[in-house]
Amino acid sequence: MCFSIEFLARRTEKYNQRYKDILPPDFNQRLVGSELPLYYFVSGFSYPLLPLVTHSGIVMHQWGIIPFWIRDAEAARTIQSKTLNAMGETVFKKPSFRSCIATKRGLLGVNGFYEWREVNKTKYPYLIKTLSMDIFSLGCIYESWVNRATGEISNTFSILTTPANALMAKIHNTKKRMPLIIAPQDEAKWIDTSLKRDQIKALIKPYDKNDMTAYTISSMANKASANRNVPEIVHKLDYPELTL
Repeated sequence: MCFSIEFLARRTEKYNQRYKDILPPDFNQRLVGSELPLYYFVSGFSYPLLPLVTHSGIVMHQWGIIPFWIRDAEAARTIQSKTLNAMGETVFKKPSFRSCIATKRGLLGVNGFYEWREVNKTKYPYLIKTLSMDIFSLGCIYESWVNRATGEISNTFSILTTPANALMAKIHNTKKRMPLIIAPQDEAKWIDTSLKRDQIKALIKPYDKNDMTAYTISSMANKASANRNVPEIVHKLDYPELTL
């Protein structure tokens, strides 16, 4: 799940301001004015470059982690489609993720994410946001992979997931999962490289449903072949047959 997000920050000033309390002291001076992508809707399966907040600053990473031990570009392309998400319950065990979770944890600031509710074999798209924050943080892990043939370095990431809270269980009612949302008071802790295993595990939990809101949007979101990165995609659209 969580293969699609809403990311509306166009410039780094806005992103820097959101995370200024946990960024390195000199980071604002290094990247002021740099462009960031504008996505009303972006799918992980397009493997976009997105700004990840890490202990060293904001670094652009491609969605879909490539483990350091992958041997060639063909294998790298294959594994990326399987590593958009990492289950929080198994992230310490899976070979693709276990070397990252210890010290390579980042935050992806988003305005919202998309999920689908299945009712009578029809899928209804929802946009989900938090009530308290315009930009909230998804907990991620990241890695750098070196292409041995070219020497090119690829920075990549995966979004962690947890069991769904009560709100998300109604929406994502097939697998009942949700992305890991890191509360503001835990953001600095999440990217702290000295955190112990038990401390990391304590942060991997469903987010408070009382700080979340969701509404249905156009079924245009169901069409993978269409251009879904348009302002209209975030507009609320009611379906009379649904209640939530």
